[in-house]
Amino acid sequence: MNRKQRETVAQPVGLRLVEKAVEVLDLLGQERKLTIAQLSEKTGEPRSSLYRLLGSLEKLEFVESAGSRGTYRLGVHALRLGAAMMAGLDERERALPVMNRIRDETGLTVYLLVRRGDHAVCVERIEGERVASLALQLGGSLPLHTGAAPRALLAFAPQEEWQRYVSAGPLVRLTPSTPSTRQRLFDVLSRERAEGVTTSDGDVTVGIAALGAPVFDFRGEVIAALSVSGLRDDLLGKAKSHLQQLVRNGAAEISASLGYTPDRAG
Repeated sequence: MNRKQRETVAQPVGLRLVEKAVEVLDLLGQERKLTIAQLSEKTGEPRSSLYRLLGSLEKLEFVESAGSRGTYRLGVHALRLGAAMMAGLDERERALPVMNRIRDETGLTVYLLVRRGDHAVCVERIEGERVASLALQLGGSLPLHTGAAPRALLAFAPQEEWQRYVSAGPLVRLTPSTPSTRQRLFDVLSRERAEGVTTSDGDVTVGIAALGAPVFDFRGEVIAALSVSGLRDDLLGKAKSHLQQLVRNGAAEISASLGYTPDRAG
């Protein structure tokens, strides 16, 4: 008897059943629907045991028939629990520890923005130790084509959204560096999407730079953007690569806490 078998024997029967149920629900959550044969192959459980387990889960509405006999998917009870959990995931709450850590390490001002229509709204701002732009205060907003965080919300949205955005009206030009034509904006968005990080070099306030990265939810949709901002030389000089990685990693950490996995990206 190997170690795993010994541990299984030593576990209370109730706990083993719960673990099997969770494993089955996890698999159905990942694959959308599976047959008994597929579940047996993936779990190593005999089909007879799985039929009994799925019968109990079906009575509790955790699973349901997916149409053809012997095929199952998550039921309404599981979906209700998932929806309730996701509704309670506050991106601001999840972001705060990351934002404080970045501010403490860099001394820069750190922002969290969310999209509202064609604007990005600042829902959290952790003040840095150095000069920062006054253009974006807590509760303030910027058009999506201006600044690092707003552009992250647009760059990592579906690309058909880019066309809709530029078709909505003329692109406001805040400084000479603001991408204010369709072609220039699309070039910037394409490059930043490929790099995984957005860069603002004086396109909101002359002399102020920012770096941003997208935050994704459990569906793989961009729902927020994390950024750092400060004097141009502080961000785009020798420390640029390190700061880019810091922002990318911070946004990835927040995304993971919201249930995002890279294979769900659109």
